[in-house]
Amino acid sequence: MTLYRLELEALYRDGVIVNEVLLDAIRHNSWASGQLVRFCRDQNFTAEQLKVTGVGTFGGILETLHHIITCDGSYLRRLADSTLLPWADGSKPEADFDKLERSNEEARLLWEDVLSQPIDTERIIVVDDGTRACRAGIFIAQALNHANHHREQVCAILTGFGIEPPDIQAWEYAWHTARIWDLPPAETTSPATVASE
Repeated sequence: MTLYRLELEALYRDGVIVNEVLLDAIRHNSWASGQLVRFCRDQNFTAEQLKVTGVGTFGGILETLHHIITCDGSYLRRLADSTLLPWADGSKPEADFDKLERSNEEARLLWEDVLSQPIDTERIIVVDDGTRACRAGIFIAQALNHANHHREQVCAILTGFGIEPPDIQAWEYAWHTARIWDLPPAETTSPATVASE
């Protein structure tokens, strides 16, 4: 049984799976951030290289990765109405790759917990120091959009260094988690005739 199936079974509540449609999107998001953190750590960049920005980027590699992961944690804390992930409080401590990897894993686990329960996407969450109200579902959309946007900025900086960024698109996640596979030639069918399993 694959890890995905084991995790999937844990998300059943009274025989009904909760938030199943979000699983791949959220899991890809956590996986892609983790892959990018590890890839950048393995490049052994100098402190100066980590501060290099690109046109239109948030900041350097480390600063942008820190921004991605702490914002994900911040959106998640509010969505979960939780005090977990204290590192996602908006402060700017010194970031390093190991801390970012740990934080990303902590967020991944909280996402799993949040997705295992019904989410009231219409619940109102007060934001911006009490000046605005926002529907809870927007936090999910923002978490996914925000991380993808800034991961691409890190990839652009890597490309500027002449380094091919890691493949962190959803297709690669699918290969990594056995959510996609090759069919034997005799089983190949047209997309229109493929039924979900």
